Amino acid sequence: MPQVAHFAPPAVPPSSLDGALRQRGYVVLDASGVAALAGVEPAALQALALSWNDLRRDEYLKDGGRYRQRRHACFVAEGDALRQVPHRMHWQPVEYNALHGGMERWFEPVAPATVAQPAWPALILALARACSRQRPEVARWHVEAHQFRIDTSDGLGRPTPEGAHRDGVDFVAVLLVAREAIKGGETRVFSANGPDGQRFTLDEPWSLLLMDDARVIHESTPIQPVDGGDGHRDTLVLTYRAAGFQGDD
Repeated sequence: MPQVAHFAPPAVPPSSLDGALRQRGYVVLDASGVAALAGVEPAALQALALSWNDLRRDEYLKDGGRYRQRRHACFVAEGDALRQVPHRMHWQPVEYNALHGGMERWFEPVAPATVAQPAWPALILALARACSRQRPEVARWHVEAHQFRIDTSDGLGRPTPEGAHRDGVDFVAVLLVAREAIKGGETRVFSANGPDGQRFTLDEPWSLLLMDDARVIHESTPIQPVDGGDGHRDTLVLTYRAAGFQGDD
């Protein structure tokens, strides 16, 4: 079989995050950059990874697949304070998710032990501050946190079954947590209003793609197992929205 091209992520140092995000509409940090941004040791981030072994099957997939497990939680980030709100639905309009939009989807909550890990609030608040530097007029962010595991139990796993999309929020952060025994899962980011785009593969645990959701469209290509075994791709997706949680307005 022909080799699939592998493009390295265009990572920048944390000091260049604000300028790159403002210029391109997206930015990539490697794991050391994410740890520095959050003000934690890399080991503190990695301590979160075990919780991905205890996610719950997504029962809402309209393609009939059983390749996605997840947990979900919502927070309000304001200044240096992070407050978890009562467990609530995840909702998107069909304009942003033609496959699963318009549905009240209730996922199992992120485990309290995960939220209690020091790296969890540190990471969410650091990214909230980065969003506020792009939008100085916004002091409060409504954050949805999604733990995802996409596996190859069906032979093929789809990280974004809805295809290339926007999420209907202000900013989207995608953190790779793990890749195990898979191929594929290439990240593709396109300009929302033009032909420009870039493709690369996030393969370092705790590397980050942060996007201005109004300016770019994104997707991840399907994953397949290596040598016919079982594999998976774990991510943490954080969305930041100034105007409340989707579904409330």
